[in-house]
Amino acid sequence: MKRLLFTLALAAATAAAPLRAASDDEVNARKLALEIAGAFSNDGFKLRDGNWGGKFEPGKPALIQVNLYAGNQYWFTVGATDAAKKVAVTVYDENGKPMTTDPYADTSAAAAGFAPTASGPYYIKVEVTEGKAAAFCLIYSYR
Repeated sequence: MKRLLFTLALAAATAAAPLRAASDDEVNARKLALEIAGAFSNDGFKLRDGNWGGKFEPGKPALIQVNLYAGNQYWFTVGATDAAKKVAVTVYDENGKPMTTDPYADTSAAAAGFAPTASGPYYIKVEVTEGKAAAFCLIYSYR
């Protein structure tokens, strides 16, 4: 039952959004995320093409599904506008179990390092833990 509820919540959260241009706030959030992710590129991580962005607020996190491969290492980096005083990134397996990650946090930016032991779908939750509704951008790096 717990897995079914997680799956239903995930389906609702990851429903396709209409195609639209990024707002100035989303562009600024992406800039912050890229600044943080740049540090990981110094360690040999490559940025994945693409990003996810939108708005989130306290109590209403965003969930993003990604396919990851065992043997790779990943860093998931989120940047947000200043209204979000503190943000967090959490990685879950396909059953909704939180994975152990190497965390990084700095005001309106956060990251989680993760090396899966099994290939497959994983879910990345980004959330505002302190502050107000804000625009965000999530990018990830791999090696």
